[in-house]
Amino acid sequence: MKKKELFFDEISYIKNEDIKKSACMLVDLLPDYFFHEAASSTGKYHPKYALGDGGLLRHTKAACMIANELLMDPVIGDKYTQREKDLMILSIIMHDGLKRGLEEERYTRFDHPILAANFVYEKRDEVGLSEEDAVFVRDAIKTHMGPWTKDYDGNEVLEKPKTKYQNFVHMCDYLASRKKIQVSFDSANNICE
Repeated sequence: MKKKELFFDEISYIKNEDIKKSACMLVDLLPDYFFHEAASSTGKYHPKYALGDGGLLRHTKAACMIANELLMDPVIGDKYTQREKDLMILSIIMHDGLKRGLEEERYTRFDHPILAANFVYEKRDEVGLSEEDAVFVRDAIKTHMGPWTKDYDGNEVLEKPKTKYQNFVHMCDYLASRKKIQVSFDSANNICE
């Protein structure tokens, strides 16, 4: 099975065919560990569905589902163009794509938002993203940690979200990380209706 097939539903949220094609190509470029890694090794920062084998995949799918549901509400969704919605979904799909680096490191990289953001930007020509779209996605990914910007030594490493797009991507990631919000998955890691 190709990696992009594991994100069939989430990629289908994207309406612009060029962005959908880029999303498929970017997902196929993700390291293999992404699809088996837990979202949290300790369970401290994510709900039960995001733990264990495939937990990071499930966390990402939950964040995409939350984004899609919010964007279907006209009070929220009408604030964005369809292209902006699609680019935010793509940003959420890719936000934790390099959580343990490009070459599976032992622990989560605190700077993984920067790694994932730069990865998408650097692959823009290969996957057919325009400069403008690649900058949008890069900027949305690099701030997805929200207020958690300091590394384990207290160094300021990450930027806080500033734009409405960055805030939206952070909000979806944040909600998918809340232990009180549970999402049900089937045995193939698809969200149950």
